[in-house]
Amino acid sequence: MSENNILEMSQGTAGLGKVEIAPEVIEVIAGIAATEVEGVSQMRGNFATGVVERLGKKNHGKGVKVELTEEGIKVDVYCFMKFGVSIPTIANKVQDNIRQALLNMTALEVEEVNVHIVGIQFENQKQEVVETEQEM
Repeated sequence: MSENNILEMSQGTAGLGKVEIAPEVIEVIAGIAATEVEGVSQMRGNFATGVVERLGKKNHGKGVKVELTEEGIKVDVYCFMKFGVSIPTIANKVQDNIRQALLNMTALEVEEVNVHIVGIQFENQKQEVVETEQEM
């Protein structure tokens, strides 16, 4: 979901060399940060990611698109929300969590974090089993 540009960092390397961060790394960080927010049900994926996840490999970057532009880093997050939550409040928390996680882990400022709500996840109704006492 990302472009093939490599992000080079020159700050904080103290002349030891250069540090390159692939956009896929930013996708993974943003994906994990988004799913950590209470109220986010899941991230949007496609058929291939669904099959891969059923085989046991988790794709933490699914539902995240990173764009490296002249203005800076733009992150688009596509997620499902749980039914009954305040969408603006949860979306704001997702933006803050992604911005903070990227700042802490990569020291990169993000230009934009766009949250796209692609669906609502309804809770599965659990059937309550009423146990009856049997007389002996």
